[in-house]
Amino acid sequence: MQLRKFLEAQGFNRIPLKKLATGHYLFSAKINGISGDFILDTGASTSCVGFTEGAHFLLISEESKIKASGAGATNMETMLSRKNKFTINKWGIPNMDFVLFDLSHVNEALAQVHENPIHGIIGADFLKERRAVIDYGRNCFYIR
Repeated sequence: MQLRKFLEAQGFNRIPLKKLATGHYLFSAKINGISGDFILDTGASTSCVGFTEGAHFLLISEESKIKASGAGATNMETMLSRKNKFTINKWGIPNMDFVLFDLSHVNEALAQVHENPIHGIIGADFLKERRAVIDYGRNCFYIR
């Protein structure tokens, strides 16, 4: 039996991914009904949105004591936005939290290989909670 048929029979939704020149995987989704582009990153512990994108997605944020670190950057200030509607195609959840922090270092790296900037990163917190299965061979992932 094919993986796709098996997972869809179990109630999983298939989400296509686009492989970027950096090796990252990109997909489109909506936060609070507003479209954006996101990298799927199993190495990111928390899903996040760039500081400059908070207004774009109508995020209400609060102060956070969390310090963020990522590829090439450490000890970055953050904000927290709770209970946002997150949708991918027809699938969605009503109460997703996002950490807001400076994604300029990520977008600079993407620009160096002529890729468009991203709005955010969907990390392991989301992937684990939604029991995600990533199919690298077919450039897609499954969630429920």
